[in-house]
Amino acid sequence: MIVIQAKLIFLNQEDKQIVLDLMRRWSSCMRYAYKRLLEGHDRKTLKRDLQEPFELNSRYVDDAIMKAGSVLESSKELGNNPKKVIFGGRDLFKKLQNRHINGKEYQKLKTKWQERRKGNLYSRGDKSKKGNLNTRIEVRKNGTFLRINVWERKYVYARIEAGYKKNKSRKNKSRGELLQEIAESNIPYSVELKLKNGNIYAYFAIEEEYPEIKITKEKGVIGIDINAYPDNISWAEVDEKGNLISYGSIPMPELTSGSKDKKEYYRWQYAHEIVKIAKEKGKAIVIEGLEIKDKGKRGDFSGRKSRRIRHSFSYKSLLSKIKTLAKREGIEVIEVNPSYTSIIGMLKYAPQYMITKDVAAAYVIARRGLGLQEEIPDNYMKFLNALTVEELEELKDHVKKTVKNIHLKKKHMKEINKVIKLIQSLESESERVLKPLYGTSFSTYNFWRVLKVAVVTPLSPEKILRDFSTLKGLLIQGKWRDP
Repeated sequence: MIVIQAKLIFLNQEDKQIVLDLMRRWSSCMRYAYKRLLEGHDRKTLKRDLQEPFELNSRYVDDAIMKAGSVLESSKELGNNPKKVIFGGRDLFKKLQNRHINGKEYQKLKTKWQERRKGNLYSRGDKSKKGNLNTRIEVRKNGTFLRINVWERKYVYARIEAGYKKNKSRKNKSRGELLQEIAESNIPYSVELKLKNGNIYAYFAIEEEYPEIKITKEKGVIGIDINAYPDNISWAEVDEKGNLISYGSIPMPELTSGSKDKKEYYRWQYAHEIVKIAKEKGKAIVIEGLEIKDKGKRGDFSGRKSRRIRHSFSYKSLLSKIKTLAKREGIEVIEVNPSYTSIIGMLKYAPQYMITKDVAAAYVIARRGLGLQEEIPDNYMKFLNALTVEELEELKDHVKKTVKNIHLKKKHMKEINKVIKLIQSLESESERVLKPLYGTSFSTYNFWRVLKVAVVTPLSPEKILRDFSTLKGLLIQGKWRDP
């Protein structure tokens, strides 16, 4: 996706006020649509009902509903309560509630918040409508203009001041040249208007043309595991047969605090580092096709702390940047099912190669990208065959005596009870336990879950286990100690 920013210069103040009023109505429509989507209203009904009260055509209304839907989805992905979304910005809203701020400073903050809340408009592109129906770029002898549909077949024109900054991904052309090229080619482009410091800015977005894929998984891949805590990117390089060649980790301290713009800048920097590694090694990139809310649940924390970490981290945004940069370099990006990559990594590869559980997870992701399936080691299967409900009941007693944190204790007890039920169900089908199950079927995942509870919980019931070297004896020699 290529985004071109430009300032709009209106022929007179009256035209600008007309567009500002349009932006105010569109923003109001989007906020209203958001509330109705929360209540379960469908898009088709909203599109029909919202045109008249907000004096917007059907396309503007549909775009407002679409934007509202994306805000709703984003809120859910970040683990936030969708009902508590504040349009205009939560931080600014909280500052406005501060009684110590008054006078000019208060008015400045209020204006900024209102601009963010009311000064928006979005119009999606359409190839059949010469690129964009409601907001269209038109090239004239005296400059490039944006034609804005303010009512049925009534238009306002604003001159586009795009500046002279060149775009490297589009053959080093200036912004103005790119906009003229877009207007003449009729390719679909979306336009977003934003009000900032009294000025209206336009953001033109088009789909990027990527070069041919030259670096594929033919010579191996690099698996990527992104962790909200500890905040790092772990990577593992494998050859075409899935053998581990090298690995590493990139810390990301800049994503834990700071402004939105600062975090966005560093996400791009970290994504560049990963793509640089893949390019130098000539390997494709494998990532998890994973929603951020699930990533948080699978992390080291849950509840309020997990939500706070995920909110600042923005896992999905970082992944999308890695994918974009890789495509620009002609590097293949493979997305895989993320199920149990962390558990398999910590149990099978962390003790075997003496690597961290995050690097081990990246290794599993890399192998999965090559289409390889994870077999349960024989000594683990022997351990599972010998595991009894009585031993798990003893583990429950051990947890009750050892773990002081009530919530952690409850979590452990829930996991152990699930495993007990699974063991009891397998006792009637002993053939499922007497031999290893290969592949990645649901039943095999259950065995990995049992292993995690049976061997990891007794090792470290109170703290997050980082050192898995103790499991090497069980994995290689079949030796295990009692909890």
